[in-house]
Amino acid sequence: MTDVRPVAARLRRPGWKDPRLIVGVLLVAVAVVAVATMLRAADRTAPLYSAHGTLVPGTVLDESNVAVAHVRVGDGYLSAPDEAPWDRVVTRTIGDGELIPAGAVVDREDFGGRPVAVTASAPVSEAVRPGALVDVWVTRDGDPPASERVGESLVVAAVDRDEGAFGVGGETVYVVVDADGVGAMLDALASAGEVAVVGIG
Repeated sequence: MTDVRPVAARLRRPGWKDPRLIVGVLLVAVAVVAVATMLRAADRTAPLYSAHGTLVPGTVLDESNVAVAHVRVGDGYLSAPDEAPWDRVVTRTIGDGELIPAGAVVDREDFGGRPVAVTASAPVSEAVRPGALVDVWVTRDGDPPASERVGESLVVAAVDRDEGAFGVGGETVYVVVDADGVGAMLDALASAGEVAVVGIG
């Protein structure tokens, strides 16, 4: 009896006209293009205005206190150069390097804050600097003396640390007070025997 053995088919290397090879190459090419497109989209930046130094309420913006940063963010910030904020006023504290929100800048006539000089009788903490929040307390003479907080969570615009010969008190802290409250603040400071500026946090 004669044995019948199956003959193995010889494997052939696929040619360039093989449909499977063509489909595979196309899939790889599509994947590469898709990834490259995503990376380009993620790397797009926009020029926006940022603070060059700490900006406090009442700061008038110009080229010396504003820089341009190229970042990837959403809407809501001043774009350069289309929304140049020159001669406009900051309404809240903006930290050094922070992007400038469009809602934190107004025209000069629309800013309602006024800087008031508060000369402290007691030493002022080194942590009290432009942009910090402070309370202002006054102590009136009496029996016993009475202390009262006359300003709460006020933003510091500037600090003059000329402490005098003995280095005790004498610092002047300029705080931003709403225009409607300036009169009451000045009256309280004028009638006080002692004035303290207390930092918050």
